[in-house]
Amino acid sequence: MRWQGRQGSGNVEDRRGRGGLAIGGGIGGVIVLVLSLLFGGNPSDILNGGGGGQPAAEQGTGASGNTAAQDEQGQFVSVVLKDTEDVWNKLFQEQLGQQYREPTLVLFSGRDQSGCGTATAATGPFYCPADQKVYIDLSFYDQLRSRFKAPGDFAMAYVIAHEVGHHIQNQLGISGQVHEQQQRLGKAEANALSVRLELQADFLAGVWAHHAQEMKNILENGDIEEALGAANAIGDDRLQMESQGYVVPDAFTHGTSEQRMYWFKKGFQTGDINQGDTFKESF
Repeated sequence: MRWQGRQGSGNVEDRRGRGGLAIGGGIGGVIVLVLSLLFGGNPSDILNGGGGGQPAAEQGTGASGNTAAQDEQGQFVSVVLKDTEDVWNKLFQEQLGQQYREPTLVLFSGRDQSGCGTATAATGPFYCPADQKVYIDLSFYDQLRSRFKAPGDFAMAYVIAHEVGHHIQNQLGISGQVHEQQQRLGKAEANALSVRLELQADFLAGVWAHHAQEMKNILENGDIEEALGAANAIGDDRLQMESQGYVVPDAFTHGTSEQRMYWFKKGFQTGDINQGDTFKESF
């Protein structure tokens, strides 16, 4: 992805160096949190009981002690967030006739407090609707490459764009409507709605990539393949097979690898937010 030397977002809150080490619980707890919350899960379900831009290198405070690699990753995240802001400000105005409310992205290390409960490195990146912030511990960058075998900067850009997609759903009232419906449904039916919400966020990530390429020519050879590799790596079917050796469709919350790739590709190929009604499509 072409990002070096470009403007970063003014909506990055750098809390790195302020938190402690990630909480314990053993490797089993880490896996449960990663599988349950990765790419947009609601952290409160488990953790609480069960703008204008500026140069990316100048973001935030409290980052002393970060390695050069972490600082470069922080700059990269800031540039990607700025790209999402530019795209969604334009699309909200032109296609929805609304003003886009830009989310804040919080960089933290180890653990931190969000409006949805305690954020830890084990949760993976997530969006908290209560405070309208995206939370990322940059150690996830290494997890994406090593544990999930999805290397590349655009794989991480897809993650960020997916979480911003949840912010868009929150602003448009979609996520609130889904959560209200889920309260009246059984677990399997509620999970099915969660899948559709997550797949729509994948679609919105694809829409972002489409328009960011048109506006800024951000893509290099292999970038879309990197995003698809990440979408494939974190499909429910693949994660369940790796963790327990069998697949339970009724327990899906994010969609299969095939579904996640399909919806990202559809968003990227069409660039049309009106074609992302995952709640009406039959799977």
